[in-house]
Amino acid sequence: MIALSLAEIAEIVGGQSYDIPDPAVRVTGPVVIDSRAVQPGALFAAFAGENVDGHDYAERATAAGAAVVLATRPVGVPAIVVPDVTAALGALARTVVERLGTTAVALTGSSGKTSTKDLIAQVLERKGPTVYPAGNLNNEIGLPLTALRAAEDTEHLVLEMGARYIGDIRYLTGLVPPRVSLVLNVGTAHIGEFGGREQIAEAKGEIVECLPSADAGGVAVLNADDPLVRAMASRTKARVILFGEAADADVRAENVRLTQQGQPAFTLHTPTGCSDVTMQLYGEHHVSNALAAAAVAHELGMSVDEIALALSEAGTLSRWRMEVTERPDGVTIVNDAYNANPESMRAALRALAAMGQGRRTWAVLGQMAELGDEALAEHDAVGRLAVRLNVSKLVAVGGREASWLQLGAYNEGSWGEESVHVSDAQAAVDLLRSELRPGDVVLVKASRSVGLERVAQALLENTTEGEVAGR
Repeated sequence: MIALSLAEIAEIVGGQSYDIPDPAVRVTGPVVIDSRAVQPGALFAAFAGENVDGHDYAERATAAGAAVVLATRPVGVPAIVVPDVTAALGALARTVVERLGTTAVALTGSSGKTSTKDLIAQVLERKGPTVYPAGNLNNEIGLPLTALRAAEDTEHLVLEMGARYIGDIRYLTGLVPPRVSLVLNVGTAHIGEFGGREQIAEAKGEIVECLPSADAGGVAVLNADDPLVRAMASRTKARVILFGEAADADVRAENVRLTQQGQPAFTLHTPTGCSDVTMQLYGEHHVSNALAAAAVAHELGMSVDEIALALSEAGTLSRWRMEVTERPDGVTIVNDAYNANPESMRAALRALAAMGQGRRTWAVLGQMAELGDEALAEHDAVGRLAVRLNVSKLVAVGGREASWLQLGAYNEGSWGEESVHVSDAQAAVDLLRSELRPGDVVLVKASRSVGLERVAQALLENTTEGEVAGR
């Protein structure tokens, strides 16, 4: 964060100072919400959670070098007290970004947000210093924390925006108004909360409604292949750029194919030329993500050759998202266990099928959460798809939803030992350890709450007892 005095911060957030001997002292370190992450000169924001109250760690934070604590009550150390720490962080973030004049790029979508954010960041870093979220910090706390990492030399600020309710994204764009907004897709993630895809589209489209006009430099980057996203063009006064495989897309892919390793390759077309791309990531679904990143980069002044080279060299920055690791015995583990929804589950299964040409493939799958009344149909459909793609064996892990996965596979024609339902992660590990053969490819995927990353980790460890950590 740019250096601000405690007096300036108190004025920005509308707070009252307590136990501050010198208001001219500046915050020169990061803004953090974990006292263990404090560095000298930091601002420690104290949140009261269900199990832990950050106010109880205020003294520890200042002892570690924090210049001040942002809190809702006096804590006996230098503090700025506000009614709402979340709102105060948001006000501070907006002021900092306004003073810096950094170009803010915001993106949302039902699936692929974090992977696309990582691609955009790696491409834009070729042009100039870029700040982007670690992991998926995409809510009312994570977004300000990301924005407050911007410094004097930051040219691009990439912000991921998530939503569970109508109005969430409108609130986030109010904190840090973007100049470029990107919508990837409208799927079924969180459909249980929203009630339908049209309601999801209404929420996602808030990200383009906030943009400056075309004359003022506002740009809306929309997926030409998703009708609900394409329709958002009517909701913005910004200039609209379409990406996708549609013939009228401004940034599009042609000659899309997968390498023998399952990595996408295509010819990237932009309004200023074309160039070939071969990605390091796995799965054809990354083509759309790459086109989205290319459209943003093109609008910010990068040449097609620069963009193609950056996309061809980009890797995975976030954990447990199509992490591909080959064991010494030739077994390949694909850890995509960070999260799951129907769209990302289908994409991962297709990637597994592409990677497994001539090899045995295993799909170790668990619950997709927050699907509401669609849960049974969506889990059934994923089980059926695994069979249609000729996945060698489906291992459904967990309770009711896992049984629906296996039921779908059974109804599609998977009998005998082609699919199996196991109770938990440890049972899956035990099964795989006893049956895996050199050359097999194993995909592990479920919603974050299931914790199936433990299966992937156990299969990559040299353990004798085979216990899954954290069971």
